[in-house]
Amino acid sequence: MIRNQKLLAALGLATLLSTGQMLAQEQPHVFKGAKIITVAGQPIENGVLVVQNGKITAVGTADKVRIPKNAQEFDMTGKVLMPGLVDTHSHLGEGSGGDSSAPLHPDVQIIDGINPLSDTFKRALAGGITTVNVMPGSGHLMSGQTVYLKMRDGKTIGDLTFCDDIINGICGGMKMANGTNPMRSAPFPGTRAKSAAMVRQLFVDAQAYNKKVKAAKGKADKMPERKPNLEPLVEILDGKRIVHFHTHRYDDVLTALRLQKEFGFKLVLHHVSEAWKAADEIAKAGVPASIITLDSPGGKAEAVEVSNANGAALEKAGVLTAFHTDDGITDSRLFMRNVALAVRAGMSREKAIEGITIAGAKMLELDNRVGSLEKGKDADFIVLSGEPFSVYTKIEQTWVEGQKRFDLANPQDKAYATASAPTTVYFIIMHIKKDARY
Repeated sequence: MIRNQKLLAALGLATLLSTGQMLAQEQPHVFKGAKIITVAGQPIENGVLVVQNGKITAVGTADKVRIPKNAQEFDMTGKVLMPGLVDTHSHLGEGSGGDSSAPLHPDVQIIDGINPLSDTFKRALAGGITTVNVMPGSGHLMSGQTVYLKMRDGKTIGDLTFCDDIINGICGGMKMANGTNPMRSAPFPGTRAKSAAMVRQLFVDAQAYNKKVKAAKGKADKMPERKPNLEPLVEILDGKRIVHFHTHRYDDVLTALRLQKEFGFKLVLHHVSEAWKAADEIAKAGVPASIITLDSPGGKAEAVEVSNANGAALEKAGVLTAFHTDDGITDSRLFMRNVALAVRAGMSREKAIEGITIAGAKMLELDNRVGSLEKGKDADFIVLSGEPFSVYTKIEQTWVEGQKRFDLANPQDKAYATASAPTTVYFIIMHIKKDARY
């Protein structure tokens, strides 16, 4: 009986290994022969990448990397490997944020509105995206708390988050916006000046609340009444939560920078349609910018002067620059192609690659785990058929923590890469009906 049980156990282990379910966890994966763009240094021709237990254990040239015993080897000759893409601003998961009851909803958490089984995540994997900052909409001065997600195979939102504690932890940033999106009828502001005034008052309230909390020194009887709407603002003031600020026009960009200087919070500017006007001011403030490129501009008056040369202007000024999809404003599957437009408009290829990898990781403060292919980092990478910004290149595979999450050779996966998606116009109409104001 015991012998039979051992035999069955051995057969079960063999079955798991043959199906690949245990390979990424216990058996090393070795990817050989590809050009490896590590982002941490110069590209490696005929490189070797070794992955085990979801982490990168080695990366380098074939003559310097030792191949572990019992490794599963993958011939990547003629391919290009690079880090999984980081999308700093998206609306994947069909989530929603604040409603029309107030212009400021700092207590709203997008994780409470995301469908972790949404097919939108599969489309993003087809685009090579492995890390994403999912936002509530920008129809509010403060739409709520964002969440940083890893494109793992999971059934709950907790399976996808970077943070371990989704109830008490800080799992993302804070979405803010100015300009025309949050300017509507009362109780929303009707002017730009009133918009800034309302935000300023909320931060002042948070400062007063924070002062009372710190004065209590942890004593329950001294603590002020809990204010869930102010607690995330205190985290912002303490530098524990990043503000992700939707802004387009030059004057709105300067307003965001003034608020940041006044209250001293960590800030990432998003969209920045007129970055080519404000690049020097952004650089002087030491603030990073996450921008978007468009193949068919239009649709919003305040973004009429958007330019695909924004990346080049910000690079010249020395601003840390990343890119985002704002999916579904642009399609996650076309992320790399859209960034190629910035290269065409004058941005360097090197900074553009950083803009979809390590720059975004730094803005989310996740660069210790993702954004480059280095020993000890998460095994998130993509396999390309050719050079990253060539129109002929296809994303063939997407790996997340050593697990293959997308394979173009798989007919089901290929359907997500090639099937038509709802148009931008459809997306905007549907969300205006919901008053989400993306």
